[in-house]
Amino acid sequence: MLLGGCVFVASVVPPEGLALLRPSHLLVATLAGVAAWYARRSWWPLFALGAISYVWLVVWAPLFVASYYAGTTLRRARDVALHLGLVALTFGASVGVGKAVGGRREIITATSVNTALLVMILVGLPFVLGLWTRARRDVLAAARERADRLEREQVMRAEQARSQERARIAREMHDVVAHRVSLMVLHAGALEMRAPDVPTARTATMIGDIGREALTNLRELLGVLRSPHQPADLAPQPTLADLDRLLDQSRALGISVRRHDHGMPRPLGTTVERTAYRVVQEALTNVHRHAGDARTDVHLGWDGEGVLHVEITDRGPAPAAEPPAVEPPAVEPLPVEPLPAGPLPGAGRSASGRDTLPGAGWGLAGLRERLELLGGTLQAGPRPDGGYTVKATIPTQVVGAS
Repeated sequence: MLLGGCVFVASVVPPEGLALLRPSHLLVATLAGVAAWYARRSWWPLFALGAISYVWLVVWAPLFVASYYAGTTLRRARDVALHLGLVALTFGASVGVGKAVGGRREIITATSVNTALLVMILVGLPFVLGLWTRARRDVLAAARERADRLEREQVMRAEQARSQERARIAREMHDVVAHRVSLMVLHAGALEMRAPDVPTARTATMIGDIGREALTNLRELLGVLRSPHQPADLAPQPTLADLDRLLDQSRALGISVRRHDHGMPRPLGTTVERTAYRVVQEALTNVHRHAGDARTDVHLGWDGEGVLHVEITDRGPAPAAEPPAVEPPAVEPLPVEPLPAGPLPGAGRSASGRDTLPGAGWGLAGLRERLELLGGTLQAGPRPDGGYTVKATIPTQVVGAS
């Protein structure tokens, strides 16, 4: 629109001055302004109008703008030659008209020096400027394309590296973890068949069920690692509705666990419930690993501010009843034998006599990151009177938690 207005203003004034302004100049100027506005889509109408108006009324603005667009768009030598031929024809006709009219018109358009200057100024200069603009645009476009190509290649290389690393992790998990869990399930089944009593058989059955569930989850995880772009057929993730089953499993392993609900329970988003379940699961796992048969309390609190409070506290092992004082019988001392070389029996066990479970130490750190993504907090530390406490606050109004 701005270019059309400028062409109209430059075309409305005749070379002889405003005193000789005629209606034909207004008509040509109006048509030139419209053609200049349309020139971004097609500049040939502007060039045709500029050639006619220059020969007829010595209106130069349309021809000047059309030559610029010719430099920015013409790429084939045949099109450039056609354009230059039409320019030569236009100026030749203008020279003939100038000589026929005579006077000031002949001096402006028909003398050799003025004709050469007009060709250079009205056609040559804008045409060269258009060529430079087109070359600059091509260079910038090539640079952008090269940058985009390099970025795409970098993304592809990173994706390939991630895929290879995921495949390597999947192979390691399948060859090591899945194999060991499978052996655990097989041994649990054998123990169940040869159990000397019912409690041992029940414990072996529970160990086998837990191992098979772990294998199922592991297979799902391996499928996601190997094919990250395909949706995996995943089972529903555990939520607070599955918390009692988790507590029963811990009780079956010898931990005294009690659940306490505070406030008015209400439905929560699956993300919130899944996070709360993982907090309790990780805390109970640490109790199994480090505290043996410690007495543990699990507190769930719903407050009126849209926050779920989860607290897991172990208070250490239950105090054993003191045996009655009985006079020990007199026995002969047994012969003392030297201790065998190597680690003592029971080395690597907790204070309660249980085998300590290996851990990477990333459980609580992972929980803290999970909670921070939801806007929650996690606190964990020893109690002054013994034991350990894990406290988590989870906002129930989480975007995408439903």
